[in-house]
Amino acid sequence: MEQHILTYMTFCPILGMGLVLCLPSTAHALIRWVSALATTPPLLLAVWLYLHFDRSAAGFQFVEQYPWIQSFNIEYFVGVDGISIVMVLLTALLSFICVFASWGIEKGVKGYYALFLLLDGAMMGVFVALDFFLFYVFWELMLLPMYFLIGIWGGPRREYAAIKFFLYTLAGSVLMLLAMLALYFSQEPHTFNMLKLMAAHGTYSYSFQVLLWIALFIGFAIKIPAFPFHTWLPDAHVEAPTAISVILAGILLKMGTYGILRINFAMLPQATGALAFWLLAALGAFNIVYGALCAMAQKDLKKLVAYSSISHMGYVMLGMASFTPQGIQGAVLQMFNHGTVTAMLFLLVGVIYDRAHHREIEGFGGLASVMPVYTGVTAVAFFAALGLPGLSAFISEVLVLIGAWQKYPLLTVVGASAVILTAGYILWTLQRMFLGALNEKYAGLPEINGRELFTLAPLAVIVVVLGVYPHAALDLMRASLVQLNDFVLHNI
Repeated sequence: MEQHILTYMTFCPILGMGLVLCLPSTAHALIRWVSALATTPPLLLAVWLYLHFDRSAAGFQFVEQYPWIQSFNIEYFVGVDGISIVMVLLTALLSFICVFASWGIEKGVKGYYALFLLLDGAMMGVFVALDFFLFYVFWELMLLPMYFLIGIWGGPRREYAAIKFFLYTLAGSVLMLLAMLALYFSQEPHTFNMLKLMAAHGTYSYSFQVLLWIALFIGFAIKIPAFPFHTWLPDAHVEAPTAISVILAGILLKMGTYGILRINFAMLPQATGALAFWLLAALGAFNIVYGALCAMAQKDLKKLVAYSSISHMGYVMLGMASFTPQGIQGAVLQMFNHGTVTAMLFLLVGVIYDRAHHREIEGFGGLASVMPVYTGVTAVAFFAALGLPGLSAFISEVLVLIGAWQKYPLLTVVGASAVILTAGYILWTLQRMFLGALNEKYAGLPEINGRELFTLAPLAVIVVVLGVYPHAALDLMRASLVQLNDFVLHNI
């Protein structure tokens, strides 16, 4: 099992998709449970992976490598290191949770779950792929199910949001494809093997590195999303079903920063050193403030959470650009922490929307008196997003600021100042929704139920545990990230 664990984790959901397609369209309950069973083995294997991962090793583990398209030297090549394992764990957890968060889907249940399972397998494939061609196949494979999941099961403006998402992502994919081909043909013999492309960085000219770095960065920045490539995100989030919003914010956004670390940093280190200040550090600090200001202006709760993601992903960019052990570890930890916190937030938005059928913040009031449990869980998620000490996001954001201060003190001050803005829009939202006089229209609003708590409880536990004991995640990534950071510094 150990030799093929990553293959099992990637293709088990896709096998589940095949089983779902064989079931009768009317067997909604059976389809749901088969989908849940298809996401269970990857989650259990992720736990096994976590327990057996060698934390002292910086290289790739659980590697599988076989010839695939031999005439073009394309391989099925997968493995995980300290950078990718945290994303693999996050993908397995959120995919399992989102199957249950989708229980309320009643239209086209068979198609919805089949596409969801395909999306799950493609996301896992992106994080384990070590052949650039294979990476690109999984990257593009995500686009198709996400387009339909938003465009068919989304809100009133779902077609517009789906097409906008598709066009933005496709534009980035074209640039990534051109960069991938340039790297492929730069080597003799031609190869897509990421480890060989990393080892060959010294053969690339400086101008070649800069050109490819910018092309790849734009493709990844669209996924993050970084300003000015961010405008697809609020539309996609607002129109997407709850579970798909969780996947978008919890996993897909992280693929942008993961791609920069895995490809830009590791394959193009000279260009990384030259461009990191303007295209990562300065843009990251700007995103932190810009996203917080946009979130503060929102009246729709889901759009507020969407813009807060832009702000929190800015910390990841700033930490990556610091080239310090604290900064880069804080950045990857922030990727994981943001995935769990924002997943909680979008699930909680879905809970209240299912009951009140709107998301207008001003339309609520005094909900704490009728939904105390929901209020308590929401407070945990909101305070985690705020960066309250004792909760996970505080650790990652502080590590980013410690690392960034050593390189960019002014940008660090700008980024840290946004904490006040974040506290402002979060506390203001809590006040308007949960405190004060009860809106009599919602006096009989039902409390959060057991299934909804089942999806939120694991995330809340992780938020608290990593807030108290961050080494549970930091120990996984430290060796790989320190090695990558030293590699970039040595080649700048």
